[in-house]
Amino acid sequence: MERFTRSQFPDTPFLFFTGKGGVGKTSVASSLSIAIAGEGKKVLLISTDPASNLQDIFGQTLSNTPTKIEGVDNLFALNLDPEQAAQHYKEQMVGPYREKLPEVVLQNMEEQLSGACTVEIAAFNEFAKLLTDRSVIENFDTIVFDTAPTGHTLRLLQLPSAWSTFLDDNTTGTSCLGPLKGLEPQREIYKEAVERLKSADQTALMLVTRPDVNPLKETARASNELFEIGIQNQILLVNGYMKDLNSNDEMEKAFIARQIKALELIPKELKQFEQYYLPFVPYSLSSMERMQAWMTDQDITHENEIEKGMTIPEVEEMIADYLERKPKIIFTMSKGGVGKTTVASYIALRLAEEGMHVHLTTTDPAAHLNWTFGDDKIKNVTVSRIDPKSEVANYEAEVLAKASETMNEEGLAFVQEDLASPCTEEIAVFRAFANVVENHKDEIIIIDTAPTGHTLLLLDATEAYHREISRSQGEIPLAVSNLLPRLRDANYTSVAIVTLPEATPVFEATRLQQDLQRAGLSVNWWVVNQTFSSIETTSPTLIQKQQAETKWFEEIKSFSNNQFVAIPWVKTPPVGTKGLHELKGEKNK
Repeated sequence: MERFTRSQFPDTPFLFFTGKGGVGKTSVASSLSIAIAGEGKKVLLISTDPASNLQDIFGQTLSNTPTKIEGVDNLFALNLDPEQAAQHYKEQMVGPYREKLPEVVLQNMEEQLSGACTVEIAAFNEFAKLLTDRSVIENFDTIVFDTAPTGHTLRLLQLPSAWSTFLDDNTTGTSCLGPLKGLEPQREIYKEAVERLKSADQTALMLVTRPDVNPLKETARASNELFEIGIQNQILLVNGYMKDLNSNDEMEKAFIARQIKALELIPKELKQFEQYYLPFVPYSLSSMERMQAWMTDQDITHENEIEKGMTIPEVEEMIADYLERKPKIIFTMSKGGVGKTTVASYIALRLAEEGMHVHLTTTDPAAHLNWTFGDDKIKNVTVSRIDPKSEVANYEAEVLAKASETMNEEGLAFVQEDLASPCTEEIAVFRAFANVVENHKDEIIIIDTAPTGHTLLLLDATEAYHREISRSQGEIPLAVSNLLPRLRDANYTSVAIVTLPEATPVFEATRLQQDLQRAGLSVNWWVVNQTFSSIETTSPTLIQKQQAETKWFEEIKSFSNNQFVAIPWVKTPPVGTKGLHELKGEKNK
């Protein structure tokens, strides 16, 4: 695999970056933009991340119109807030019905329009305006988007226009109806924007990932979904690859060995694309100087960002709390790619070793429990897996059977596409999880995927809606009705948010916490996974990494109200009883 350098820069006028939170999309997009602008091309960098650190990187305030970046000729930046855009859409849709429809109906409509689906479509609406705005296109040589739409959003926006009649006349209660209906008048703009995305001469999709097994698998799934839509000009960028400099440090050697092993297992879907790497750097890419140095392999003076001597609590503190409080349900939650399945497995193992009976269940197809437990049989632990695909299929069959009683073929086709929504999958999985809870009443239940606040509020709103207005679709099963109030009982349910000691994962964890609090759930613990601060190393690079982490520990301490623990990075993947015990937090040598 070659180093990503200037000679590999795509020359298409539009560049989209995709990848899970924490892989470095914004850093790569910003560095690339600075480099292109440095060659005299006029560049517009567009961020749609609500927690974007573009303003910190460039040290100036940005807005939703292009702003000249001081100190870099030819570079402009623009910060879109998709959540603000989604809020605007929601009001556009709900506003005309205020004081005309019952409050419970308005509540249902508002929650339908509060999910990730709405935010994503609202963001694409902003993308589409820029992709088709002649004054923008003709004014810049290169336009860089630091995130890309998903395949689901693009499929929705390409629904046959004949279905617009259906959207006007029907209320299905499905998750993407509202946002799609609100965007209907701009169908021609989306058509042009999607065609531009599909054109290999116009657009390059940059798949940003890390040299680790699960991020590579997640990247392959996102790549495949967009490839099938027709966005096939893709380039793989492996960010954070550490070159072997023949160090004698055991931790550094182990770190490099894990990366090499992961890259040997790179999914076949990604092998067809050009592949490049960007080097691991121990410092935060939080300034133009650092990004320029990173892109050109220059050494920079790294100042100690932290005060030494910070005490980092070990994960066993959280286990002791669970043993004392004995919550009935424990969720481990994160945005993905930070190790929530491993953390859930560790909690299950330790509680079982202390004599408690535990049922561990997962929905994660990338890191299922057979992987974390290996061939070991753990006393007092039962495991199960909720298969999102089969649960969605069951849910889809149920909804379509009821919808077919009243809808024509056109309407049913729309409902079928809508059921592919991530929001719909979350509801289907939650229904399956409620059944697991009903069937394991005598055990502590640990699940590695928690519902979002949006899902809970949507179920709440739908339940209230159905209580007061009789409808024939989407009834709330008894198991779900029983579970909803228990999730808000802090004595019954405990939530642990899993994150990494890095900028984007911490910001995403903060948003997750806010989302859960909106739904009435309290977060009891934050778990900082894969920290280098708990290891002993002589590697200058890893020592700098330890120093850089402390800033994020301080942030986590504040966000979690000092309710956090940490798990160290370990030399080998934590598989089986022995591997999981390595996470205990004893000084890792």
